[in-house]
Amino acid sequence: MVKISVLQHAPSAHLPARPGDPIPTSRNLDPLMHPFSRARERMRALNAAKMERMFAKPFVAALEGHVDAVETMVRKPGTLDTVATGSWDGGLIVHDIARRTRVMHIESAHKGKVSGVCFADSDRLLSCGTDRNVKLWDTRTYSDDESEAGPSTPKPISVFPGKMAFNSIDHHLSDPLFATASNLVQIWDETKSAAISNLTFPTSTETITSVRFNLSESSVLASIGSDRTFTLYDIRTGKAERRIVMQMSSNSLSWSPTFPTVVLLASEDHNLYTFDIRSLHTPSHIYKGHVAAVMSCDWCPTGTELVSGGWDRTVRIWKEGVGTGPEVYHTKRMQRVTSTLYTADARFVLSGSDDGNVRIWKAHASEKLGIISSRERAAIEYRDSLKDRWKMDAEIGRVSRSRHLPKPVYKAAQLKRTMLEARRVKEERRRKHSRAGETKPKAERKKVVITEQT
Repeated sequence: MVKISVLQHAPSAHLPARPGDPIPTSRNLDPLMHPFSRARERMRALNAAKMERMFAKPFVAALEGHVDAVETMVRKPGTLDTVATGSWDGGLIVHDIARRTRVMHIESAHKGKVSGVCFADSDRLLSCGTDRNVKLWDTRTYSDDESEAGPSTPKPISVFPGKMAFNSIDHHLSDPLFATASNLVQIWDETKSAAISNLTFPTSTETITSVRFNLSESSVLASIGSDRTFTLYDIRTGKAERRIVMQMSSNSLSWSPTFPTVVLLASEDHNLYTFDIRSLHTPSHIYKGHVAAVMSCDWCPTGTELVSGGWDRTVRIWKEGVGTGPEVYHTKRMQRVTSTLYTADARFVLSGSDDGNVRIWKAHASEKLGIISSRERAAIEYRDSLKDRWKMDAEIGRVSRSRHLPKPVYKAAQLKRTMLEARRVKEERRRKHSRAGETKPKAERKKVVITEQT
């Protein structure tokens, strides 16, 4: 025998007694149940969104030392606060971000510009330049006092001469090998003075602009070239395995730290593309927002965000998988951004530009630096949950999405939208006035890759 309790309401208590009478209203006398709780919560969410934009001050500091464009930068493995940068002035600097000082400063590391920098291990640094040399430096031989006193003129541990100007360099994760990019992709051994293998595609005639080893499968190497190609190599077989030709050339590439098969490309056509190397015929995501060529890109160590720097003098932070609405950083003095980098703790972003400065930005513009009490942390988390819950509200969404842009960038974005709309209308009219079935609309992703070679 099961006893079931049922709540039953008399319909007459909720209907007017006579025609024309007002509908009875029921009151909940519980003081915890406020009749305007939803309206109050929305207002709190709106205030939280406004406070986030009010306190969005991302710029932290600028690191000086270079006198020309900072083209390349790399973080030291296993550390949170050490970054090496190379400039067009031939200088090489190792920065301590936490103290904002220079650990090492070599004023004339190369004749001409430094085009590539990477760490061989925790204490040794590799650099390459247009003087056709790769140099290996020991960072332990320099003290803070020497660096603060002025740039030193030390000698490298080893010099690896090449036949052509180098454009990029990357070190193997575990073996004493490194790859260089010039007219060829070459693999070098630290114990030998000449390259041990050439990996260039047999039909390739391009200038290789960047090379990167895969972060998981260290025998896989990727490169981008001036003839709009993206190529995958296997250093075990010593040859190129796959290659795609894109509509426009890429300026930078970066492997995802969480998905070993995903690679990010910064393109000349103002967009960023992520590819899964298992299917290179179409990009998995397109990130649109820049109004000039994207010069550099880097993944957040968590794999949830990515940063890009463009010729339009802006740094943009994107959420992975969300191709629009990035965070935009800019200053009046910052020129064209040539390099970007995430710190290892994912809290800061570094950018190098034409004006010779390395700038430090907060990865989250409104994040408070310093010690945060438990009550303040709880309030921050509550406001974040409110914004996430009410993000579909029109006014709250407008406040959250609003970003100030420099006037030239804003005008260029307007012009770009007009041009893209005109192109879309033209294609639609051509299709409308063609024979039925003769021309079919083509998806945006299908237009990126022209051909794929295996």
